[in-house]
Amino acid sequence: MVQLRLPKESRVQPGKTWPAAKRADGKPTKRAKRLRIYRYDPETKGNPRLDTYTIDTEDTGPMVLDALMKLKNEVDPTLTFRRSCREGVCGSCAMNIGGSNTLACTKAMSDISGTISVYPLPHMPVVKDLVPDLTSFYAQYASIGPHLKTKSATPAKEHLQSPEERAKLDGLYECILCACCSTACPSYWWNPERFLGPAALLQAYRWLADSRDEMTGERLDHLEDPFRLYRCHTIMNCANVCPKGLNPSQAIAEIKQMMVKRTV
Repeated sequence: MVQLRLPKESRVQPGKTWPAAKRADGKPTKRAKRLRIYRYDPETKGNPRLDTYTIDTEDTGPMVLDALMKLKNEVDPTLTFRRSCREGVCGSCAMNIGGSNTLACTKAMSDISGTISVYPLPHMPVVKDLVPDLTSFYAQYASIGPHLKTKSATPAKEHLQSPEERAKLDGLYECILCACCSTACPSYWWNPERFLGPAALLQAYRWLADSRDEMTGERLDHLEDPFRLYRCHTIMNCANVCPKGLNPSQAIAEIKQMMVKRTV
């Protein structure tokens, strides 16, 4: 039997248990919730660890991001994470919460029973704590040419679409590039340098499906590769974790059908 173990320096160690966050009114904690949070600081050259925090859910907002912000502001200012819009639009606060990739700003603490585990997105280099390095992810997105490409002369006013043509983009353009789908995909874990991943391929199909784009052949040529497209095995993790309810797997299947049709 094959045993896979992390290198010694990468194994997560027990961390510090922090005192409970104080209520704003100074009263005792009423509804305590415990969070176990992944901590890693490359400057210390130590192993990652899991720190334990306790907050009062009656004294903070309902979402996991509310708890993280309270902990950073009142308990541990070194706790590091990304966040911006707090409305499920920017994708900045994507992380692994309760064992599933999601957005901290839209994940309610009440949805998770017991202790809430919070990790950075899986299988990505960690900059610090809950902040993953998305350099490669964004480079793959850029590689598919995520903008309108045409050969004909630019129209005087705008590129027109019928309502039916526009409707084909629904379920594609809403992607916020949070990386939840790609970092939940085993095929992406094993081939991160060559497989473009669900997010980039969803965006690739968004332009292939756009009636105004005139570079379909070139786009398909770029994707015609044993790894860039065909490492997808329809595991469906991408659709299961997408916080916007999109289905990258279906978009990838549509690209594969386009590949077949153009060879017939």
